[in-house]
Amino acid sequence: MGRLGLEGLRVLVTASTRGLGRGVAEVLLEEGARVVINGSRRETVEKAVAELRALGEVYGVPADLNSLENVERLVAEAERLLGGLDAGVYVPPPPPPGRVLEVPEEEWLKWSHGLALSPVWFARLLAPRLRGGPRGGLVYVTSIAVREPIPDIALSNVLRISIHGLVRTLAKELGPRGVRVNAVLPGYFLTDRVRSLAEKRARETGKPMEEVIKEMGSQVPLGRIGDPRELGWVVAFLLSPLASYVSGASVPVDGGRLNSVF
Repeated sequence: MGRLGLEGLRVLVTASTRGLGRGVAEVLLEEGARVVINGSRRETVEKAVAELRALGEVYGVPADLNSLENVERLVAEAERLLGGLDAGVYVPPPPPPGRVLEVPEEEWLKWSHGLALSPVWFARLLAPRLRGGPRGGLVYVTSIAVREPIPDIALSNVLRISIHGLVRTLAKELGPRGVRVNAVLPGYFLTDRVRSLAEKRARETGKPMEEVIKEMGSQVPLGRIGDPRELGWVVAFLLSPLASYVSGASVPVDGGRLNSVF
């Protein structure tokens, strides 16, 4: 414990009862941070807190991220539970798969909140609470789809891009206060979302799901799908004093899968 200098860091991690957010929360707790996790369902949050308690000091706040009122309540409760906040990690809830012409209008409206507006609310609420300095700041989790659109996930391809504009803008606005803002772009990780995408492709192709997952891993130069904790280590680094001069960055964590130079 304590390799990255995060002991006692007070962190709110959204959408963290499972998947990528859960991997981030696990690593932060192992590094000595004090963490509030979040999910939309109370029973899921309580179950995750019970499972994570062996790793460190953790609390849970159920809240849907699609309304300003819920995000306000989440941030205020996290601040109360931890006695303040030093950092926030915004992990958006995963939108369903689908193509542009197939996704219903109401889904575009719903996910414009979770993937475009809610990240802004998160920053506006957390930034005044952050002290700045070599530790902490804000980290946003998006997807490599913002650089190279991925088939069948139109909502992610279109809406997540706005977060990177937000990150670059916030880095300039909050930098004078010493608050760093960065993003990570995960590729394929073994999460419920990837399983859902694999199930859809398996239905369309008639292949077994295990074969589809193996094929997805074969598209990665490292030859496999990542573990959510591997993303967690990168996020933990960005919140640590070791990354004290990194701000406004969008870091791919994808096993080398991206073809783009920038």
